[in-house]
Amino acid sequence: MLKDGEQGVIRQRGIEKISYAIAPHVPCGLITPDQLRAMADVAEKYNIAELKITSAARIALIGLNEEEVEQAWKDLGMDPGHAVGLCVRSVKACPGIQYCRLAQQDSLEMGMELDRRYNGMALPSKMKIGVSGCKIQCAENCIKDVSLYGTPKGWSVMIGGCGSAWPRLADLLVEDLPTKEALDMFARIMDYYKENSKRERVGRMIERIGFDKVKTDILG
Repeated sequence: MLKDGEQGVIRQRGIEKISYAIAPHVPCGLITPDQLRAMADVAEKYNIAELKITSAARIALIGLNEEEVEQAWKDLGMDPGHAVGLCVRSVKACPGIQYCRLAQQDSLEMGMELDRRYNGMALPSKMKIGVSGCKIQCAENCIKDVSLYGTPKGWSVMIGGCGSAWPRLADLLVEDLPTKEALDMFARIMDYYKENSKRERVGRMIERIGFDKVKTDILG
């Protein structure tokens, strides 16, 4: 029996037998026509009746048998997504200035850069990241562990959001940073979290330490 995360699987609810879902990595929800065709081909090959668009903007193929998982990944030719485990799970990004008339900054470019740097990084607990092109925050920044949203002057950074059974709204850490400084600030947050978390989400760490001290420690 495969465990959650082993070979990139997510165990499914089952009474008569155990089945598995796999969710390929789809950076910031951007996918090519060839990748969509590959998913459809794999679904047909393994008699997968439905595919699920997840809350993290991935596409899960549901209902694989254990002996089918390894070959299904080979057929897809895509990397596994990090749907479980103590790591950076996903970067959720809105359409940004490339597609949205309201956006102030390029959330897709920023999101893809954060994905390249942090996707799957091992951490004390799971982490979800959001990037929105404006203060409307369509990437749900308010419930992301670390997030950015665009302003006319740059990027504002939020930390400590959590959409769990004990939800918490994120705190605004700093506003209007240029892109390079925003990326540097993100790196400082990640380092601080790795050094100070006690196997807890960012928001719970903030509650334990106190936001004012966390802010002072990170900003210097």
